[in-house]
Amino acid sequence: MTLRFAYNTNGAANHRLADAVALIADAGYDGVALTLDHHHLDPMEDGWERRAEALARDLSARKLGSVIETGARYLLDPRAKHEPTLLTPSAEGRDRRVTFLNRAVDIAAILGAEAVSFWAGVPRPGVDRGQALEWLRDGVSRVLDHAAARGVTAAFEPEPGMLVETVDDWSALSLPGLTLALDLGHLLVTGEREPPKAVHEFAPHLGTVAIEDMARGTHIHLPFGEGDMDIPACLDALEAVDFRRLVCVELSRESHRADSMIPQSLAWLRTCRAR
Repeated sequence: MTLRFAYNTNGAANHRLADAVALIADAGYDGVALTLDHHHLDPMEDGWERRAEALARDLSARKLGSVIETGARYLLDPRAKHEPTLLTPSAEGRDRRVTFLNRAVDIAAILGAEAVSFWAGVPRPGVDRGQALEWLRDGVSRVLDHAAARGVTAAFEPEPGMLVETVDDWSALSLPGLTLALDLGHLLVTGEREPPKAVHEFAPHLGTVAIEDMARGTHIHLPFGEGDMDIPACLDALEAVDFRRLVCVELSRESHRADSMIPQSLAWLRTCRAR
């Protein structure tokens, strides 16, 4: 089986979206992991549906699949990174996050995307963990209902430092229909499992997978070959479980050299497989 690779547009933040898609396609990727943002198909701006339909035509013409990512830093609040989240004490804030995630689902439906990936957020100081989990389960359930109605896969990503930061935290949510968005590098940060082992353990639940290099214990997405990840073993594991969805390269700190990093990353992965 040949793995299918995508590149995340958060690693091409200095490019227009159409130019980023062209770079990704020309490099030979199989898809695009689209991080919705103010400069890359703003989902909260008038005309979002028309722009999504135009992007769907472009992706189709280039024979590219897609995954929708929702980790934009300042899309909903220019003064507070990632806020509001599903854990924000304000009900209005939590509603805004759900509205955004549901809009991401709508865009995924237009694109025919494989999944929409999203995360919990960080509880504000003084918020009880039990209360935060209650808010989270309510918000995720609302997104799941909308995703089911639109025929879209909802994938939840454990993120270091957030309320749900490990794959065991994800399991504990135990929400029917919720798949796992597995970022392999995050496993090296939390130290919970070796990435290949997690691929095998959670294979039936994988909605989408992200890959990059990572140093153990440090949450910085690194180009391949610059960290501690056993990338060949990760790819072997994905092949062994017959993972057919896009494997998304996420290098969010590399936008300043996206023109070279996009083709270089795929070439590295292909060379890795050839060996």
